[in-house]
Amino acid sequence: MKFGQVEDPSQIDFTLPRDHSRTKEILKQNKKGLENISIGCAKWNKTDLKGFYPKGTKDELTYYATQFNSIELNATFYGMPTSEQVLTWKEKTPPNFKFFPKITNTVSHFRRLLNIDDVVTQFATAVLNFDEKLGMVFLQLHDNFKPKDYERLEQFINKWPKEVPLAIELRNTEWFTEEEILDKTCTLFEENNITNIIVDTAGRRDMLHMRLTTPNAFIRYVGANAESDYERLDDWLKHLTAWKKEGLQNLYFFVHQNIEKASPLLSAYFIENLNKEWKTDLLIPKMGQENMPSLF
Repeated sequence: MKFGQVEDPSQIDFTLPRDHSRTKEILKQNKKGLENISIGCAKWNKTDLKGFYPKGTKDELTYYATQFNSIELNATFYGMPTSEQVLTWKEKTPPNFKFFPKITNTVSHFRRLLNIDDVVTQFATAVLNFDEKLGMVFLQLHDNFKPKDYERLEQFINKWPKEVPLAIELRNTEWFTEEEILDKTCTLFEENNITNIIVDTAGRRDMLHMRLTTPNAFIRYVGANAESDYERLDDWLKHLTAWKKEGLQNLYFFVHQNIEKASPLLSAYFIENLNKEWKTDLLIPKMGQENMPSLF
């Protein structure tokens, strides 16, 4: 994942900002406690995760699902999934596995939320075949989709099928730099039970808005293939532990890298430390080959 990549990560202040004042109020609304922890990578194909799979692995998703409990499904962004394809993916994974499919780019990038009823219906119909393995669908808007198009976003949300859980990632900086716009948008999310995605990447620190709109934390973490990557994960664990005490209901944490082959290493580190801190027993992914690449 190249988004937010910088030439020299050592020049970036990776300190996590303070929470938005509304976040604590949102977390307090959850009376059920922590229900689900999903941690995974963005892809399962062998080319991107080179060295992760044992030699002779025939089906990458089947093996991936023995090591992780979830996947941020970027494949659906580049092509509309069919119901048959979704059922095939579902059947290759164990009962507790969760898929988090990204809405196809026809909706977000090509039609830019205009004239999309047919595409949304097709997408939602397909992913509902994940049944209990559907974690949450997410919409990633284009970098140049700005608040001037707020009405398009509002219409999309109002028409979205409520039986499909939804998260949205806003990318243009104007959504975060103007407080009135941020408040209006987040209120829309809150009223429609839509999770506000947080992105932690070196070159776009404004996307660390730290404003939750549901008691769910959907974090897309982008490592920089640098020494700081581990320290950043440590900071996230401290922050998430505080959210857990305040009422976090679900944690969805997906690890990316500029060079994706190191993503399983960071994921394993994060899961191991989360298990120690939270007294959980999530499986710690194993590296498949002795020549698994180093982080840097």
